[in-house]
Amino acid sequence: MTSVRTREVVEVVTDHLTFTVAPDQLLGTPDGWVHARDAGGTVLAWTPARKLCRVRLAIEPGRDLGYFVGATCSDGTVGRNYVSLVVNDEDFAARYAASLRAATGLPARLEAVTRPSGYLRRDVPGFRVRVVSSYLADLLRQYVGGDAHHLRQSFPRVVLRDMETFEGFLDGYADGDGYRSASWSGRLLVSANVPFLTELAQVVGARFMPRPGRPAAQLVVADSWASRGTFKPEHHPLQLRETTWTQVHEVRRRVTTNKPYTLYDYRLHPYPGFLVNGHLVRQAW
Repeated sequence: MTSVRTREVVEVVTDHLTFTVAPDQLLGTPDGWVHARDAGGTVLAWTPARKLCRVRLAIEPGRDLGYFVGATCSDGTVGRNYVSLVVNDEDFAARYAASLRAATGLPARLEAVTRPSGYLRRDVPGFRVRVVSSYLADLLRQYVGGDAHHLRQSFPRVVLRDMETFEGFLDGYADGDGYRSASWSGRLLVSANVPFLTELAQVVGARFMPRPGRPAAQLVVADSWASRGTFKPEHHPLQLRETTWTQVHEVRRRVTTNKPYTLYDYRLHPYPGFLVNGHLVRQAW
């Protein structure tokens, strides 16, 4: 670490905060490195610095991952720093806990709980699986496009890695918001999120025509869907992308004639970059 005194600095104002650096400090942008004095109007690489201290999960691909994601999309809750599932079916909760453990390594377990029933007007017994992990919560939001609310989530294309993962997704979603038919070979999936089911229908090659005015739409997925040849494997990152972009709103020049500013520089061998209040910067040499 080195320090230098100067009478001129710039304040860079972004979506999250304002930080002070030297005018020639290099900042990370989508187009490469730019000097701080020239960063006005661009976007900078940024990540919440405190989140870099948390434990990262080793996500295992396969059927368990697909089942966990499908069940969470249908009946789960993704909070700020937790993921949970509360259902009446103990077997469903047990399958969810097992798939969560296998896919993430987190110690998920069942808890007996009660919850109010608007229809019965009394508390009914149920089962809850809940794990506290801001990393997993952020990861699931990444999988579904940023918003994990059931009415706004996007179809998680990460489950299209292979047929095994996707079949697990279908089973998990059907256990939550749907069922496997006893009279024909296939599943019926239900959701009020029409764009979600529309994208899923394209993957399985099914005809999907939601009826207007209905509170929820239904998608029939026959077990023979794979023979249509509509499934195309896609590779999407399993791990969390911890770097995002933040807008630079203003770059303010500051000059002092009295007490000079003290600026610090860091050399982190062999990497030239480091973070200033979460913003990616690098050494000028």
